[in-house]
Amino acid sequence: MLTGFASDDPGGQARLTAFAQGLQQLGWTDGRNMRIEGRWGAGDAERYRRHAAELVALAPDVILVGGGSILAAVQNATRTVPIVFVSVTDPVGAGYVASLARPGANTTGFTLFEYGTSGKWLELLKEIAPGVMRAAVIQDPSITSGTGQLAAIQAVAPSLGAELTPVDVRDASGIEHSIATFTPGSNCGLIVTISPLALRHRELIIALAAKHRLPAVYPWRVFVADGGLISYGPDDIDQYRRAASYVDRILKGEKPADLPVQAPTKYELVINLKTAKALGLTVPDSLLARADEVIE
Repeated sequence: MLTGFASDDPGGQARLTAFAQGLQQLGWTDGRNMRIEGRWGAGDAERYRRHAAELVALAPDVILVGGGSILAAVQNATRTVPIVFVSVTDPVGAGYVASLARPGANTTGFTLFEYGTSGKWLELLKEIAPGVMRAAVIQDPSITSGTGQLAAIQAVAPSLGAELTPVDVRDASGIEHSIATFTPGSNCGLIVTISPLALRHRELIIALAAKHRLPAVYPWRVFVADGGLISYGPDDIDQYRRAASYVDRILKGEKPADLPVQAPTKYELVINLKTAKALGLTVPDSLLARADEVIE
């Protein structure tokens, strides 16, 4: 198993636990009739390459991969070891699989979301902070899904009366400088798109949003649990649990090429009322009623 989290990140540990629980329900127990060998990429592309090579050298029966950048590194390391991925956006467009129905080769898994979902983030930002007219969009332009998510947000921006400013997520100093340059003036907000680097820098991003009093929308619950305002996106912990079923089928002899790529089945809306209060925002009752979780 290779993910983009750091080894001490509670989010990464939660995903490993969900995967192990899914396997246990299917009769597989780590240390009894199987062994899970974990590696943690911590948002570092060089670590992805190094860990991918290490795992392939162990000659595993299957590799579980979390995220597109990591999947690319593992595919470069092997075209024969079965790979099951989770949290990958547009695997066909990125060239990871031939098609969703018939992925081909040694790779299959679970897509993260459709690009159109990204437009929902701007809608939510306007709903929780109607005065926002300008939004910085933190994204990784070096990955296909980064530009795809930005394009989907740009598509709905005119109808919502919002002006967008892309911010490169690749290094901490760049994020700080871009946000500081962006925020002078009023009616500003923030959208964080899905990428391993956004996870890596999430504490900094959340702190900058608080410092500059920016209403911010995030793609995962973990951001809101750490103090962010609101998140909407797929329950990717659930994807790790679901991935256990594909690992089980591969361990029992099925081929990744014959297992169709599956879409998310569960999305979650999470709101942090303490953060809303600190920003002077009143969360609409209609939004609270739709929330899957409200953190107080």
